[in-house]
Amino acid sequence: MFDRELEERLVRYARVDTQSDETSATGPSTDIQWVLARMLAEELTGIGAADVRITEYGAVLATVPATAKGPVIGLLAHMDTAPQFNATGVKPVVHRGYNGGDITFPDAPELRLSPENSRHLADKLGHDIITASGTTLLGADDKAGIAIIMTLARHLLANRDIPHTGLRIAFTPDEEIGRGVDKRLPADLGADFAYTLDGGMVGEIEYESFSADGAVVRVTGVSAHPGYGKGKLVNALHLAAKIIAALPQGTLVPEVTEGREGFVHCYQMGGTAAEAELRFILRDFELDGLAAKGALLRAVCDAVQAGEPRAVISVEITKQYRNMRYWLEKDMTPVELARAACEAEGIAAVSVPIRGGTDGSRLTEMGVPTPNIFTGMQEIHGPLEWVSVQDMAAAVRVLLRLVGRG
Repeated sequence: MFDRELEERLVRYARVDTQSDETSATGPSTDIQWVLARMLAEELTGIGAADVRITEYGAVLATVPATAKGPVIGLLAHMDTAPQFNATGVKPVVHRGYNGGDITFPDAPELRLSPENSRHLADKLGHDIITASGTTLLGADDKAGIAIIMTLARHLLANRDIPHTGLRIAFTPDEEIGRGVDKRLPADLGADFAYTLDGGMVGEIEYESFSADGAVVRVTGVSAHPGYGKGKLVNALHLAAKIIAALPQGTLVPEVTEGREGFVHCYQMGGTAAEAELRFILRDFELDGLAAKGALLRAVCDAVQAGEPRAVISVEITKQYRNMRYWLEKDMTPVELARAACEAEGIAAVSVPIRGGTDGSRLTEMGVPTPNIFTGMQEIHGPLEWVSVQDMAAAVRVLLRLVGRG
């Protein structure tokens, strides 16, 4: 019923470059995000949504008026794509009627997507699978969520005889760099509770996320001509490498952790012999575990500093978001409603901890309970990213059950 619309929307949205940039001080962090924001605002106006506007902080807001009594429910998805991998010039490819074998990529013949490297793919026989062309990510994270919400809104506005609660829609910028929820968004959203459409496997209803901090380590060495550097030169890059080497590589990095295990992840390193900078994300499901990881990073930097007192090493740790379970477990009503909607649609509801965060993590902390609902996206943030059109359609049907008051 919704397959072709979802396919068309995702393909069109994915072609718009919307990568965010954590080094930017602007909001949104990149001008290119305004392009998709304006596109979505025009589409919302075109399908008859009310109160359509783009806020000064870059969020697109709209209302689908209620046709029956009930709570006001917010639905959110983020417009930006991850800065960790190329997302310029995305060329979506639709692979119709997946046959169970390898999926190949026209612009990267060496790449293969298969059930061996993406375990959920084996369950998608006959599905229409969308990927990029091999040299970029797809951006289903989270343009699949946008497509799902837009399709639901268009359907409800075109069929006003369907009884449903009032909906507030928000498409946010900069989620991938932890800035998706402006302090004004909860009031602007005006929802009793909300859901992010930013999950993966069909049936996932998530109410627990990492708690997260970011850390920047700056190393200032002593610059000297290398030909005459004996006893004078202090190489900041060498000290940065010592910091990385001193951190536990066998237990506390993303490559070897899973489930409820947290990590210390250095995702960016750069500089010169004179000055170097390391950027980390610290993740744990519990606050004491998160604090311990920050303390570990500081201790390692202190030890390297002690070994070379001529250098200056600083550590700045910044709060990003907190585990939304701390608030949602006090009132699980939004979670239970989403689970019931899945089950009414014949889909087994599954709740697993998110090894990441969503805009819902911040919104929940700010007073708007916001669990996360599946979109079907898989292998995000890389060239193997894919999503099933049929899985997106399942999300639309679950939302119809969730908002329906018939």
